[in-house]
Amino acid sequence: MAHAVVVGGGLIGLATARELLQRGLKVTVVEKEPRPGAHQSSHNSGVLHCGLYYQPGSLKARMAVEGIASMTHYCVKKGIPHEICGKLVVAADPPEIPRMEALLERGKANGLVGLECLTSEQAKRIEPGIRCAGALRVPQEGIVDYGLVARAYVQDIKDLGGKLWLASKVCSLENNGKIWRIGLAAPGSQAAKGQESDAILADSVVNCGGLHCDRIAMMAGLRPANRIVPFRGQYWKLHSRWEGRVKNLIYPVPNPELPFLGVHLTRMIQGGIEVGPNAFLAFGRESYTFFQPNLRDLWDAITFPGLWRFMGKYPKVTLHELFLTFSRKVFAREVSRLVPGITPGDLQLGLSGIRAQAMRPDGTLVQDFDLAYQPGILHVLNAPSPGATASLAIASHLALESQKTMDMSS
Repeated sequence: MAHAVVVGGGLIGLATARELLQRGLKVTVVEKEPRPGAHQSSHNSGVLHCGLYYQPGSLKARMAVEGIASMTHYCVKKGIPHEICGKLVVAADPPEIPRMEALLERGKANGLVGLECLTSEQAKRIEPGIRCAGALRVPQEGIVDYGLVARAYVQDIKDLGGKLWLASKVCSLENNGKIWRIGLAAPGSQAAKGQESDAILADSVVNCGGLHCDRIAMMAGLRPANRIVPFRGQYWKLHSRWEGRVKNLIYPVPNPELPFLGVHLTRMIQGGIEVGPNAFLAFGRESYTFFQPNLRDLWDAITFPGLWRFMGKYPKVTLHELFLTFSRKVFAREVSRLVPGITPGDLQLGLSGIRAQAMRPDGTLVQDFDLAYQPGILHVLNAPSPGATASLAIASHLALESQKTMDMSS
């Protein structure tokens, strides 16, 4: 029986391991954290995305449409709390209406159903507290707890006979022409010194390393042109007095040139209202606060020409996100464009997340999934939103692509 190793225990890595087990492979997941889903998988807004924003014909547009259907079915089957509650994409001012209408056409091209542009009066019947010139109703969006989804994936892997090696950081990848040898070390002093504490052999490898996927690829001898640049997003919780006044999901019309959807309001499946996120350079790939910088990661980012070219292309966006990051007053003002009356005192610090954004040397953000191939190893070098929603659909695609790498090594 062929042995596949999946590097990374986030939602996509776990879903891929589950898919490979169902296809008859022996599978081991290696994850450097003591628990699966410790980073992007559990540091997000918990939204089920249906594929409104994505370029028609792109892989992530297809994955989103397939993904929300498979994820919803999975949640029903496993009894995971979720809700297809719908959302409004709000054009706060009249100049945003043409972009809203373009979103409508894009959503239709991606196969979404039930989309409709609403007048201000119609939108306020759904969300009475909003301020808008118009809104796009998206009935297929929803909310879920992705932490519970990750736990269900882990149980599936165990039930199917797969193994999980936790607290096992990959520190080397070597190939002898047929077999990959993955050197492992417990995170901390041994890994920092490059000292292996264990090793595992595999016929094939799938690199789902998320925030560290490019570094894992380099261990395997690949030299990706793109770099992972970590963007930190801060979320805030709205004061309890707003519960019931924000019904479901309220999003702004996004800037079509950027992958960030803007500051939005989300009713959480566990209760409460979350607001955010901003998007600003993180001081490390796992630095969830600015008080815990990782100097290696920070140096990696600021010496990458693409970052400076990106900021040169979008100076106003960069400055705006800087103000959002360090000023609760500015953040409250941004949110109150959509829902008037929200004050800095209504914002209570919530979780923060870090987006593993692949960036090209020219400063262009990689918008779609990015896969790279070597004999016996598949690298997932960019897995943007809707990565969580579409993890089951992505896993099915990666299982097929992984077989191609096996054919390369035969």
